[in-house]
Amino acid sequence: MSDITIFHNPRCGTSRNVLALIRHAGLEPRIVEYMSAPPSRDEIRALAAAAGVPLRALLREKEAVFTELGLAAPVLSDDALLDAVQQHPVLLNRPIVVTPLGTALCRPSEAVLELLPVGPLPPFTKSDGEVVRDSGKRRG
Repeated sequence: MSDITIFHNPRCGTSRNVLALIRHAGLEPRIVEYMSAPPSRDEIRALAAAAGVPLRALLREKEAVFTELGLAAPVLSDDALLDAVQQHPVLLNRPIVVTPLGTALCRPSEAVLELLPVGPLPPFTKSDGEVVRDSGKRRG
C-alpha cells in the first residue's frame, strides 16, 4: 500500500493535475474517490488537524449547495459543517493529499510538490498547457 493518499474527484481539473504530478514523480498513491466513498467525520477532522487548518478551510465555497445551506455563517459549528459534508460530499474541497511529509489541500496543483518525498522533478505540463517547474523545496 502506498504511503501517499489523494482525496480525489476525477471531474476536477486541479485534482487530475495533482494526481498526474504525483505519478510524474514516479509514485502511485492510494486514490480515495470521495464522491463515491466519502471519508468519515473523524477522517475529515483528522485531515483538517493534520493540515493545520480549521475544518471550514476544507470546504468548497464555490458549490451552489454551500450557499443554499448558508454554510458561510460563522456561527455554524464544525459538527454542522460535517453534517453538510456527509450529506453533500461535493462540499469537501479537493484534492487533499497526505504523504510522509505532511497533509495539504493542494490548490493550486503545484502545491503538491512540497509534499512529495522525491525530487526535484523535471518540468511538468498541466492539462491547460501551463508548465510547472519544481524548485525542489520540500516540507520537513
